[in-house]
Amino acid sequence: MNANTLPKALAARLAKLGVHARFDLVLHLPLRYEDETRLTPVNAAPAGTPVLVEVRIERAEAVYRPRRQLVVHTQGDAGPLALRFFNFYPSQLKQFQHAREQDLVVRAYGEVRSGWAGAEMAHPRYRVVHAGDPLPQSLTPVYPTTAGLAQATLRKLILNALEELPLDDTLPQALRERYALEPFDAAVRALHLPPPGAGIAALAARTHPAWRRVKFDELLAQQLSMRLEHRTRRERRA
Repeated sequence: MNANTLPKALAARLAKLGVHARFDLVLHLPLRYEDETRLTPVNAAPAGTPVLVEVRIERAEAVYRPRRQLVVHTQGDAGPLALRFFNFYPSQLKQFQHAREQDLVVRAYGEVRSGWAGAEMAHPRYRVVHAGDPLPQSLTPVYPTTAGLAQATLRKLILNALEELPLDDTLPQALRERYALEPFDAAVRALHLPPPGAGIAALAARTHPAWRRVKFDELLAQQLSMRLEHRTRRERRA
């Protein structure tokens, strides 16, 4: 990836994140993860924890009291749920109305809270899908980003880089075995595409073996840089 292969605006936004080449995308690691690999019944959603629910649309409407908002009234297997959007476009209202006409379902990710009219989600991330569509097979990474650069765009760029770039290991096998380090390829793939059983707590705390490998590489690079700078200063004095 270089400035000539991407739109200038996109390249400029990536540059703000320190991403100037395609391999930089491989090393642009997630801040946290969201679990969209399983569905949770509305009445079983734990307080304060985002979950993924699947619901059918009963009606969608724009209301203006107490403030302008889009309210989507839905029904899940375990009860009703209202989806509320305080900042929305007219096209979203049409999208939900069209989905109801086509008998599609909504998969919404967010916190289920108790509202004045029952269970609700405020500003969930959502997708309109066919009932029975497969769920993601890995946790959803959330990356550091900047204004104007959507998570979906960043994820697509990173996945393309993972698929197309050679991820050769920079450490000999003997050294990896000595310090019980994962191969570089396996480590970065585990961080960008962790399976459901990878341990979201260990990933979030950065204690997962994949993080251990990345930390080792970062520390090694720092030490090599310091050694190179020290050697350069000695040669100047000589």
